[in-house]
Amino acid sequence: MGDSESFDAAKGVNWGVMPGPFYTPELGVGIGTAVVGMYRPDPDDKVSQNSTLSLSGYVSSTGAFGLTMQNYAFYAQDRWRFFLDGAISHTPTWYWGKGFTAGDKESAKEEYTAQVLDLRPTIYRRLAPHVYLGVGWTLDLQHAAQMDVNDPRKIEDTAQGPSSASNGGSVELSWDDRDFMPNPRKGQYAEIRYSNFSPDVGSDTQFDEYQLHYSRYHSVDENTVLAWETDGAFTQGEVPWNMLPLLGSNHRMRGYYEGRYRDKNAVSGQLEYRRKLSWRHGVVGWIGAGTMGPSFSSLDNGRWLPSAGVGYRFEFKPRMNVRLDYGIGKGSSGFYFQAGEAF
Repeated sequence: MGDSESFDAAKGVNWGVMPGPFYTPELGVGIGTAVVGMYRPDPDDKVSQNSTLSLSGYVSSTGAFGLTMQNYAFYAQDRWRFFLDGAISHTPTWYWGKGFTAGDKESAKEEYTAQVLDLRPTIYRRLAPHVYLGVGWTLDLQHAAQMDVNDPRKIEDTAQGPSSASNGGSVELSWDDRDFMPNPRKGQYAEIRYSNFSPDVGSDTQFDEYQLHYSRYHSVDENTVLAWETDGAFTQGEVPWNMLPLLGSNHRMRGYYEGRYRDKNAVSGQLEYRRKLSWRHGVVGWIGAGTMGPSFSSLDNGRWLPSAGVGYRFEFKPRMNVRLDYGIGKGSSGFYFQAGEAF
């Protein structure tokens, strides 16, 4: 359905479509479709890496449905970059509360349906070789609908209540010498990002978010890559319940129900082994760990959650993989079917 082992920039956007089944801890069994486009804004630009546009739509047995988008565009010999992440979704899910104590109590969770609109555009300007300054925006709107009246009333007891609007700008400084962002074989990426959310620009509350990230990719041979990363998210102020950093997602700490473990500060790391097999097939394996806490100093309290798993890769477009991962956490596990690597 449009898959190809080659890329021709002169043809504009080279599209491919891949439908398939999936299962995740949050969504249950479902059907999803990944639409991947590869292109160059200027076909004569031989310096910039290929730009990519990924769209994913899904419906699941829990009644969930949604659409996500990722666009990574490179311009003018990589002097300018424009990235856009977006999602709109309707997802029956659970809210445990904040902190390890709340997340450990299976009987204390509250059922609700998350209705979410999330947009995160960022424009980057190269300042020096591999050094970029980024200016971005975050719009996150969430409403907790269809709450179970028989469950603990946890969302209603938060300062924001069932509905939350977070609107704010960000500034970022990064180092990026990865050879191909969606699936690097070599290079490293380091990021420092600060975001401010204020009622002056439409946010319900005033709070700050700091993000630190480092990842490195090492080619052992032409078919094997070792990739590792560390990531930290730190918030302060009146942080809405839906904007608290998480331990558990389809990118980090795979194997945990997304949203079960959340707090004002979270750090995690993972090491992944990636091996390309014959034709377009590949496999991965990873290990990782993470912790969280209400303050920066509380992160060193000795409580860490482990994560490990294996995955299958199919090269749908040149260097663009569709992945099926199975992650295992402490007392939980789950499958993940998506376009692109986890990191």
